[in-house]
Amino acid sequence: MARPRHEKKGLRQEDFARPYLVAMERRQRFGVYFIFKTMEPGPNFRSCQPKYPTEDPDYRIIRRQWSRYTHYYFYIRDEVLGPIILCVGSFLPFSTRYWINGHSFIAVELQRQGVRFHKHDNAFLSVSDPQALQAAADRLSPDIIRPRLDYWTLVLGPKFSKKERTAIALRRHYSLNQVEYCRNFVFQRNFPIHKLFQRSAELGVFCLTADKIAQIFGVRKHKRLRGKLHSMLEKLDHGHHVLRVYCKSSVARLYEKFSTFLRLEICVNRLQDLGLKKGLDNLDALRNQLMVVTDRFAGLEAELLNVHVDFPLFQQLALPVSLGKSKIPGIKIHDTRMIRLMEVLLHGGPQLAGWRSFHIGQALQAAFSLSPQDYTLNQLGSAMTYAR
Repeated sequence: MARPRHEKKGLRQEDFARPYLVAMERRQRFGVYFIFKTMEPGPNFRSCQPKYPTEDPDYRIIRRQWSRYTHYYFYIRDEVLGPIILCVGSFLPFSTRYWINGHSFIAVELQRQGVRFHKHDNAFLSVSDPQALQAAADRLSPDIIRPRLDYWTLVLGPKFSKKERTAIALRRHYSLNQVEYCRNFVFQRNFPIHKLFQRSAELGVFCLTADKIAQIFGVRKHKRLRGKLHSMLEKLDHGHHVLRVYCKSSVARLYEKFSTFLRLEICVNRLQDLGLKKGLDNLDALRNQLMVVTDRFAGLEAELLNVHVDFPLFQQLALPVSLGKSKIPGIKIHDTRMIRLMEVLLHGGPQLAGWRSFHIGQALQAAFSLSPQDYTLNQLGSAMTYAR
């Protein structure tokens, strides 16, 4: 076990303790690899004399208050959950807090199954078995989390004598204080991800009104609504922008990370806003709700972006393509038949893979009031062949 070390001002604990975690992983060892000692506010009890005299001179009033006292941060490498953090207060009621990362649990599960993967920060960039990845993510449940928390609370938490345990009914109860759920959209090149985020940030600030935000989070907007319903664009100190969408005590964030993936995450600070209690047993219900929220958010962003219009796709289609020593001419975008065909294909409707030439011909005739003699299937076929 590492020695307790006082935290330096302005130093991130995670950055300081990361080399020790790497050493633990290299040696394939589990347990506590670092301890931080900090002074921070927390709940405790204060004994004070009553305002008016009582018959018992030793009578005291116990009041709950917040004050600064010593806290210990234990950095742990667990066999099941992976790297976790435990914070224990040094005064009654000895409150304990845990920080758990679901991506670390998934990585441990995949390593145990022998599935090859590449993980960067909190994103799986590649995996040899996507079904195993999804199964590992679904396996994280309160039945797996609670025994591991009980174990480390017993080992590192405060100890009570047998007399103290018989005098009062002691128990442990775990609740969800803050939960983050994210979706990562991985790209092979940085250019499309940067352009996507830039355009989505511009549209998000102007188009994400209170009605649409309430629709994304599945809440009803009324005058007695607690919290905020608005969006903002924030620039962080290290350079990149973050699109924030606030709803009550929850916030959705959209940003690009490491020039590799686009992250959409939901941070819930108060489960009551989603109609759930904060007990650990509600983890599955919370995950299902956040999955729906991220789907709505991503769907709305895709609808606002309309990628084919916002990006110079037609300009690239019109340019010639060099293939070896030969040069293939681009598509004649100005041609009437090509304009009609592209306009029909870009409109919402059935999937392109499910369309036949006959169905596209009918859509063209209906959209531009053409008769079968004015626009035949042969003309459509030649236009589609040229488009390919």
